[in-house]
Amino acid sequence: MPHSPIKFSSGSLGNDTVIHSSLELGQLIREQRKQQSLTQAEIAGLGNTGNRFIVDLESGKPTIQLQKALDILALLGLELVVRQKSGRG
Repeated sequence: MPHSPIKFSSGSLGNDTVIHSSLELGQLIREQRKQQSLTQAEIAGLGNTGNRFIVDLESGKPTIQLQKALDILALLGLELVVRQKSGRG
C-alpha cells in the first residue's frame, strides 16, 4: 500500500515542500538550519538532543526517532502535514 507524501509548510520557505524520503527531509532540515544561521551543535542544544542525532537526521538516516525529528522541525519553524496523495506520482 503506498504511503501519503510528507509535506512541510513554513512561512520562511514561502511554499509547501513534498518530502518522499528521509534524505529529502534531512536536506530540508539542513537548509533551514543554515538559513537561520544555526550550527548543528546549537540546534542539538535547543532540541535537547545530541549532536549525533542532528548529524544522522540531516544525512537522511531512515531509522531516526520520529518525535525528536518533529521537535527539531518545530524548533526550525516547520510543521509536518500529512494529506491524501493527489493524482499519480
